[in-house]
Amino acid sequence: MIIEPRMRGFICLTAHPKGCEQSVKNQIEYVKSKGTIDGAKKVLVIGASTGFGLASRITSAFGSNASTIGVFFEKPPMEGKTASPGWYNSAAFEKLAHESGLYAKSINGDAFSNEVKQQTIDLIKADLGKVDLVIYSLASPVRLNPNTGILHRSVLKPIGSTFSNKTVDFHTGNVTEVSIEPANQEDIDNTVVVMGGEDWQMWMNALNKAGVLANDALTLAYSYIGPEVTEAVYRKGTIGRAKDHLEATAFEITKELESVNCKAYVSVNKALVTQASSAIPVIPLYISLLYKIMKEKGIHEGCIEQIQRLFKERLYTGNEIPTDDKGRIRIDDWEMRDDVQEKVAKLWNEATTESLPNIGDLNGYTSDFHNLFGFGFDGVNYQADTNEMVLISSIS
Repeated sequence: MIIEPRMRGFICLTAHPKGCEQSVKNQIEYVKSKGTIDGAKKVLVIGASTGFGLASRITSAFGSNASTIGVFFEKPPMEGKTASPGWYNSAAFEKLAHESGLYAKSINGDAFSNEVKQQTIDLIKADLGKVDLVIYSLASPVRLNPNTGILHRSVLKPIGSTFSNKTVDFHTGNVTEVSIEPANQEDIDNTVVVMGGEDWQMWMNALNKAGVLANDALTLAYSYIGPEVTEAVYRKGTIGRAKDHLEATAFEITKELESVNCKAYVSVNKALVTQASSAIPVIPLYISLLYKIMKEKGIHEGCIEQIQRLFKERLYTGNEIPTDDKGRIRIDDWEMRDDVQEKVAKLWNEATTESLPNIGDLNGYTSDFHNLFGFGFDGVNYQADTNEMVLISSIS
């Protein structure tokens, strides 16, 4: 079939298998070009199919020659209907890893469930014995708590008062005002249950109880702080409460896993175009301004550049992992530089539908969004008849 992008809001309803494969190839080539990393050799990535999770799996495998198990919840293809992009990303990763002689297996299912945790533990026991790095990079809007049977839904809302500010429709370039009503306590609680650290902690306790965590293992989750202009809807909103919980959970995990000297960290990463960030009002406008500035300064990074730098310059230097005063790894350091944020604040005040094409990088934002779904890559013939029925050889 000829596969074209079909958009609905901040979601693309189609994905291109060849484009997703090209995306993975590009990321692999970048990691290989930066040299080897003396990192973990047996790696579990929970949320391994897109974004920072996929970049973590690629960096581990092709930077450190690691064996990797990836857990994700993606939609497989059907005749005449494409899979989700994460499915095609994972299929491409496994194919390329196997061609390079690397161990790579995947589990497709609800990572919040006890069944998938047990399935993962069984696979580790059978094939790897123990893992020495666990990446937790889930980005789901809903979570079914396996112990209570309650389905929780997260919300993107401010806390305390209505939030109003600028946003942009990145499909049209229209800059408008957006207002979001504040969350109630139930909204806050549900968002913390979905996006906080409870499931990460459950994973680590389950892995430890099963005896599949290596001594001195690391576990890492990803977070975001961002600037003042986004904080009402992000860091001081419902998501921020969840991130606060996630960051606090890192200390609890480290304490609970003292017997194997497993240390848990949260890495605060840069703002990037993801399916999740595209859904948050204000963020697309902020990112389009940020991209322009960081590209001009030569310090722009995508997911793979961020994670490769995180692994090589923070996690696996042979020295103590550097953290801020709250114990967080800061790989958002270039984004949060004073000169960058001062320029963002100035351009924010100037941003209109008419001015944005000149002062922002909306084209870069839109290109990155299309790339998420496998569209817009050089070397891919998008007019060619393409087989949508791509399977993952090791899927469990």
